[in-house]
Amino acid sequence: MAQGFTPIVEFYGANAALLNQRLMHWSHTDAAGLESDRLELTLNIEGLEGLPSLSGKIGLRVGYQESGLVEKGEFVITQRTPVLFPMRLLIVATAAPFSASDASGYRQRRSASYGPITLGALFRQMVSRHGYSPRVAPALEGIAIAHIDQSNESDMAFITRLAKRYGAVTKPINELYVLAEAGQVKSLSGQQLPDVTLSVTEDNRPGDQAFITAKLDETSRAKYQGSRVTWWDAAAGKQRVVQVGVAPFKTLRQRCQNEAEARAVAEGELRRVGREDLKLQIDCPGNPLLSAEGLLLLDDTWPSYMQGRWSITKVTHVGDPVTGYRSSVTAGGLSA
Repeated sequence: MAQGFTPIVEFYGANAALLNQRLMHWSHTDAAGLESDRLELTLNIEGLEGLPSLSGKIGLRVGYQESGLVEKGEFVITQRTPVLFPMRLLIVATAAPFSASDASGYRQRRSASYGPITLGALFRQMVSRHGYSPRVAPALEGIAIAHIDQSNESDMAFITRLAKRYGAVTKPINELYVLAEAGQVKSLSGQQLPDVTLSVTEDNRPGDQAFITAKLDETSRAKYQGSRVTWWDAAAGKQRVVQVGVAPFKTLRQRCQNEAEARAVAEGELRRVGREDLKLQIDCPGNPLLSAEGLLLLDDTWPSYMQGRWSITKVTHVGDPVTGYRSSVTAGGLSA
């Protein structure tokens, strides 16, 4: 998708006319895991009689006049904050199932035990009761779980912990809930998005519309080349160890029920630390194709140590009359 020069933001659904006519500033945060996708808006309410009553779902599309709009999903308004002099209304909206009412009990703490069961079946069971259509990556579908406990934690927290245990990620996207390997969320949801390529211009200067700045952090906690997980051999009455990769090993505290489960957990952890040993932060011109769990490709205009594919963990898109349309990206390195 070619970038344009004239940013456009468009709302549809409930209150669309008011939002489109009165919008002054917007910010959309697209995140993975427990953090809710979040939309923050500032409206000019000068001349309006009373405070607007805002309810229902609002949809967001963002892009450029020259290249078209990209669908960013639907949100439910959870907070309104009126400000006087000047007359402004600050709005916060979140992507379901993160709404304040939480009608299905997604954030309600509960305790339960599961197993024997597969990862795919358990994920489907968890998200279906909240009205979502589950999508599971084939590589994760059949992973066997002998036993696992949900201990005084919400379904939201349990689903995220379950995915992390096997080196996977989860994401609600409108009516779908996806369990996938890093970088595969969008393809599972039916949104076939290519890698987003970023290039640095030769005259990369602050104040220029195409200006890009970046910071690379390397974390010492992720200097592992292998992972080690224990499991209980009931037949032999002893604890055994599964090792994946090479030394130095990261030893996980959890103990698994059998060798297959231990190996799946170890392989998932190795994939995770491989991605997270490097953390990249980029501020760039607004790009509506940048999204959490998507893939970012830095071409040969970047320094050699930054070039290649990255897994995006969080993106904040901002539209403002002063700064224009900008995107802030947090991404982790891919192990492969």
